[in-house]
Amino acid sequence: MGGKSLYLIIRQMRLPIFVLIVTFAISILGLVLIPGVDDQGHPYHLTFFDAFYFVSYMASTIGFGESPYAFNYPQKLWVAFCIYLTVTGWFYAIGAIVELVQDKVLAEQLALAQFMKRVKKLDEPFFIFVGYNRLNRAVIKKLSRQNIHSVVIEKSEEKLHLLKLEDFAIAVPGLLADAKDPQSFRLAGIHKPNCRGIVSLFNDDVLNLRVALTAKLMNRRLRVIAEATKTSYAQNLETVGVSDVINPFAIVARRVYSAIREPSLLVLEQWLYGEPLVLRKKDRLPRKGRYIVCGYGRLGRAIEKGLKRTGIDYLFIEADCKKAGRAREPECVLVGAADDKRMLLEANIQEASCIIAATADDLLNLSIIMAAKRLNPHIYTIARENNMDDLVIFKGAKIDRIIELDRLRVNRTYSMIAYPLAVRFMALMAYRGEAWAAKVIETMKRKVGPNPSRLETVIDEAHAFALHRALEAGRKITLQALYRRRDDRCRFNPIVALYLRRGEEEMVMPPEDTPLKVGDEIFFAGTPEAFDDAETIMENIYELRYVTSA
Repeated sequence: MGGKSLYLIIRQMRLPIFVLIVTFAISILGLVLIPGVDDQGHPYHLTFFDAFYFVSYMASTIGFGESPYAFNYPQKLWVAFCIYLTVTGWFYAIGAIVELVQDKVLAEQLALAQFMKRVKKLDEPFFIFVGYNRLNRAVIKKLSRQNIHSVVIEKSEEKLHLLKLEDFAIAVPGLLADAKDPQSFRLAGIHKPNCRGIVSLFNDDVLNLRVALTAKLMNRRLRVIAEATKTSYAQNLETVGVSDVINPFAIVARRVYSAIREPSLLVLEQWLYGEPLVLRKKDRLPRKGRYIVCGYGRLGRAIEKGLKRTGIDYLFIEADCKKAGRAREPECVLVGAADDKRMLLEANIQEASCIIAATADDLLNLSIIMAAKRLNPHIYTIARENNMDDLVIFKGAKIDRIIELDRLRVNRTYSMIAYPLAVRFMALMAYRGEAWAAKVIETMKRKVGPNPSRLETVIDEAHAFALHRALEAGRKITLQALYRRRDDRCRFNPIVALYLRRGEEEMVMPPEDTPLKVGDEIFFAGTPEAFDDAETIMENIYELRYVTSA
């Protein structure tokens, strides 16, 4: 129990305890002083212990009877007085206890003490999440399945109650505090060696920047994952040392370009986020014709960047004159309601190949898509979904492609924490082009299968005891050793290394004969059974000796 909690209890119960002590003292003293008669008719006086014993069970109304002998009338008269005296004292004390239990300040202090105790006992690596919104909830849930611990700072008591009701795979401590207060980070364990980073996914670039700056000033080694939807704030985050910046609109812009010009890169990226390694029909956007984009907000401007890179003709429809006035090419923006039939006809919807409803209103986006389909039944449709609760409605509308910004945020954040090597591999592959991505996909399907799983590992004593020991001893072991099967070293498992990092050196698709070194970080694609063999080979001396003696 914290010192403040104990102080509050002592301060609140000081007078009730004093009243109880006085009532007990008066009752005990009277019983000691009033003479009684024993069973032989001789006078006697109760000892202080006998008097204390009798008053204790009398005050609690247990009623064991008169002790040690039957009382005479003076004693009974005094006992009758003491009954009312002590009962009054007890009622007062019980009332004070009930009031104390209901005291909000004490409850907060007790919750704080319990939180600090849980964080202090937390020995596993953990991340601090600032705020408990639906995005953080989804990320924490996925992390808990991977046995990655989380700590939450939330200023809303109602949201913190919801956190306590969640059925996460592992417990998630929650702190009732404002993220603007640096003290909250200290209480959440920002200075603990096993604190790996802080996550801030507010829909407020200013607040995310403030959280990142505070965290970096308090612990410079700490990793910070923050959202920034504007270029200026993304640059500010990089200035303070934040390398993990999430911009969902930039992801959409890149995906729009990839879906048109580099679909294999898009398939690889989607697989890294946990989707199947398959080029679905909806993943390939039309390569010809005009694109009509409804909404010139942040998402609309991001889509414009992607379309401009492809060289495809496009036209915007925006109802807000101020937003429309920000366009670099005013001739490409029509001002009006995008769900209005006349406006769509003016945009030549009958000849368009794709329409993108990119406004911040889900109902408006659905209305736009329905209106476009009536005028052009064969048009490719894309709609922005802003609220996760509306996803069922969007799927029912048979839209070709749905832009789920929240899902992009969740997947990106989760990957940055659970699969940091995969995220780095994703950044490197973006510069290698369509042909390279197609070749990687073909290799993965040939060696592993249509839907590979992911594994990241590091060659150190904790994760690869046997391999670490062998490399320290000077043995030469190549990547191929981790591909072999434990039951037959002459056969290979369905597994392939996609990325290897060795200090500042990085290797994409490293060859099988690559010599391994202590500290290597490797990202694999393969089957769960193949991963089990690889991990056992790295950890077990005898298994490693078996596969390397071929």
